[in-house]
Amino acid sequence: MKLILTEKPSVAKNIADALNIKTKKEGYFEGNGYIITWAFGHLLELYDAKDYDPKMTKWRMEYFPFIPQKFQYKVKTDPKNKEKEDFGAKKQLEIIQQLMNRPDVEMIISACDYDREGQLIGDTIIYNLKTNKPVYRMLQNEWTKEEVLKGLKQLKPNTEMRSLLDAGISRQWADWVIGINLTSVATLKYQKGSGSALNIGRVLLPTLKIIYDRDKEIEQFKPEDYFKLEASFQTQNGEVYKGTYHVNGEEKFKNRDELENIQKALANHQAQIIEKTVEKKREYPPYLFNLTNLQGYITSKYKGWTSDKVLKVAQSLYEKKYITYPRTASVVLEESLVDKAMKVLQIVKKGLPYEDEIVFAKKKRVFDNSKVESHSAIIPTYVKPARLSNDEKIVYEAIKNRFLMQFMPVAEHEETKIITKVNEIKGEFISKGRVQIVEGWRKVEQIESKDMILPNVTLHELVTIKDHELTSHVTKPPKHHTEKTLLKVMETCGKGKGEELEESDEMMATILSGFSIGTPATRAETIKKLKSIGYITTKNKYLICTELGKRIVETFPIKELFDLEFTGRLEKTLSDIEKQKFQRERFLQFIFDFTKKAVHTIQQDEDVILNEVEKKKKTFEVLGKCPVCGHAVIEGQKGFGCSNWKNGCKFVIWKNDKFLASMKKKPTKTMVKQLLREGNVLVKGLTSKKGNKFDAMLRYEKNPEEEYFSWKMEFSNNIERGK
Repeated sequence: MKLILTEKPSVAKNIADALNIKTKKEGYFEGNGYIITWAFGHLLELYDAKDYDPKMTKWRMEYFPFIPQKFQYKVKTDPKNKEKEDFGAKKQLEIIQQLMNRPDVEMIISACDYDREGQLIGDTIIYNLKTNKPVYRMLQNEWTKEEVLKGLKQLKPNTEMRSLLDAGISRQWADWVIGINLTSVATLKYQKGSGSALNIGRVLLPTLKIIYDRDKEIEQFKPEDYFKLEASFQTQNGEVYKGTYHVNGEEKFKNRDELENIQKALANHQAQIIEKTVEKKREYPPYLFNLTNLQGYITSKYKGWTSDKVLKVAQSLYEKKYITYPRTASVVLEESLVDKAMKVLQIVKKGLPYEDEIVFAKKKRVFDNSKVESHSAIIPTYVKPARLSNDEKIVYEAIKNRFLMQFMPVAEHEETKIITKVNEIKGEFISKGRVQIVEGWRKVEQIESKDMILPNVTLHELVTIKDHELTSHVTKPPKHHTEKTLLKVMETCGKGKGEELEESDEMMATILSGFSIGTPATRAETIKKLKSIGYITTKNKYLICTELGKRIVETFPIKELFDLEFTGRLEKTLSDIEKQKFQRERFLQFIFDFTKKAVHTIQQDEDVILNEVEKKKKTFEVLGKCPVCGHAVIEGQKGFGCSNWKNGCKFVIWKNDKFLASMKKKPTKTMVKQLLREGNVLVKGLTSKKGNKFDAMLRYEKNPEEEYFSWKMEFSNNIERGK
């Protein structure tokens, strides 16, 4: 028997399907010579400081710096109660251990995600549970049947993945040491009150600084007035076109008087066309998506989307076999994927109105080994989705369309430039026109071209000055960061500030070198955490520093943690460990030394309060009187129940109530209020077993023989039940 360990149950199911295994047992599938079990992400986590030393339960400044002699792992804690082990994780670990120890299991195959974190998840489980059996690695980029079977034939000894594990451990231990030590001493030093911590992290602070710097730039921006002069010219055929006045390539002028003098001079002079150029330009489609570009595209195009949500939806599509691995930094494909890409293209292009224009070709712009690091760009697989949720459809269509664009005709437009000269006036008037000739790949997303047509004129033709206008303008400050612009700066450590730079070779080299803030997999979580801990907030789609965030940047003394260059070098070193260019021990020693020095700096720093935590007493909205004992009914985490529950009252309406769930409804606060007030409530939009919608009056009544309540449904003449 071969035992396969996956990162999630859904992936285990994909492998079981590929191997035609139908037998499912508690915590695993079995059949055809394979046992397939799963984790739920990290089943094991690093010890807390207090697990190493009980005195660390209470933070005291003199206890830090704290760096364990040996890092140890434990069953992950229950997210709702940090003092307890997660029951599900513990149970699954026991199942995995039993399976590993089965006499008929001859080898173990780790099929966790093929990245730093996936290697860490699989190896911490396998090696902490201890085994003498050989361990192999399955390296997958997608979970289609074809690729799973291929992957099982191309297993690698897990020992060959040692550098990937070293990079994962280095990241995990470094973040633990910096986070535990600096968060603790910063909270003790700069916060008044308890109940929350001042979070300090290797990736959090430089990301915060990017947002802070942009906010500061906007705050310090001083608007300046400038002026422009535009003239209308009439050709000998009676056609009119406009031109903007330029001197030495500049069209914005600070001196209004200068333009007023030019304007006066226009009245008595003739104009002549001194230059006309027509140039055909080719527009290539944007590159295939990596995770950062996908997140930027979706968050800027669709309201309410965050980079974290894009990643979750993309991960779901990946686990459902519809797209390739999403946590990639590459925007091109490996050359070995040519045949696969051709097969996928034939499937996804079928039935499209422009199907005949989609022609496969092996292009350097799409297939280039030199620009791929670990994983290729995100593309669809040959599995066409039968049904997608609205969110899944948005992400899938974006990925599919970007793939199709690569094999459409190159878009072409014609640019016309006319330079008109007025006698005895220093500058010249420039007019620009644009006409789309070939729509090409723009058809895929129906990208409209803004044509601006100029009249057909000849060189040296004399034209008449018909009109002119001097306009006033004010310089505008830069815009606050959005998730799209922030992700781009994080991806390139500040080098990717312009859209035009996004597709350059220099940009790709920067991204693939690993010189960045965080990884494609972690950036969304970083932004989400900055919001949740109150360092940044959102206004419409913009990210803005809070007052607490500003105080952290301006006061926290460890300036290296705000430095993009410093953070970029750390991430680059992790990438080098993965490539066996740097030793894990050297990196960790640097982190330990840096942390000790930083703790000492904070301890010696002046006492300043950056944050004051006020304990707020929890208040509950009373929804009505309990029909059993008359006490207040309030909303809890899992249901709407009687506040007198400690004394034995069992009245509750569960939020996951099975009766309502069978009709695709959940109880709401409004519904509970009316029920308690009037004894019944009209519920609209219930769904029958056949899928029909209907309305009904519901009552929640105590059963005569027992203390529990159940639902009663009534239909009046005005309410008809769906059949």
